[in-house]
Amino acid sequence: MTTTNTLDGRIILIVEDEYFIAADLRRALQSRGAEVLGPVSNLRDGLRLCEAEQLDAAILDVNLDGVLSFPIADRLAERAVPWTFLTGYDDWALPDAYRVVPRVAKPFRSDMILSAMERLLHSGDAA
Repeated sequence: MTTTNTLDGRIILIVEDEYFIAADLRRALQSRGAEVLGPVSNLRDGLRLCEAEQLDAAILDVNLDGVLSFPIADRLAERAVPWTFLTGYDDWALPDAYRVVPRVAKPFRSDMILSAMERLLHSGDAA
């Protein structure tokens, strides 16, 4: 089975505090042609990188070593940059404003996050 580089040239920010998960995400995205920004593991660095001029999408862990990533999500929304949460939290555990945001549950498989990114980016292309 041949895989295509469906994320070719797309710049995707990863904000994830677990090293091995961040490394797996980076490898999966790069295998489809994406350029990865980060990964970073804390709110400060995530906020800094979410200001990148060229940014197509982001993957955010909700809980960054006890600090919630919602300020990054809010800034991405202001910039109209789509993102998905990658988290162990159920929808009901998130504040109302974030329950409609795409979410990939931990533990995850690489194909799940790749599909989520493709859906995010293609829905933005249609707009």
